[in-house]
Amino acid sequence: MRAKKSTVAHKKHKKILKLTKGFKATRSRVFRMAKQASIRAGQYSYRDRRAKKRSMRRLWIVKINAALMPFEIKYSRFIKILKDKKIELDRKILAQLAEFYPDEFKNLIEKARK
Repeated sequence: MRAKKSTVAHKKHKKILKLTKGFKATRSRVFRMAKQASIRAGQYSYRDRRAKKRSMRRLWIVKINAALMPFEIKYSRFIKILKDKKIELDRKILAQLAEFYPDEFKNLIEKARK
């Protein structure tokens, strides 16, 4: 008797259907649709992991710029001053300082201005 692929196919189908659990309609129930949906989901995940880095950087810049407005310093000028003074803080840390520790951020601005 020849061996068929029933157990292998069943495992493969279960694996894909488990990945697409929570998807709408046939994308979570029909193997063919689920397979396409899981491939597409993987592509979106790959793309958006890279897009997230760009959007977070933009957000940090907006937060820093907003915190600098009361001191009448533009963001680009502030970054240049920090580089000239050899103060190496990345934008993420600067944004967190501006948001959660405004007094420390103010001290940093005063130190950079000197």
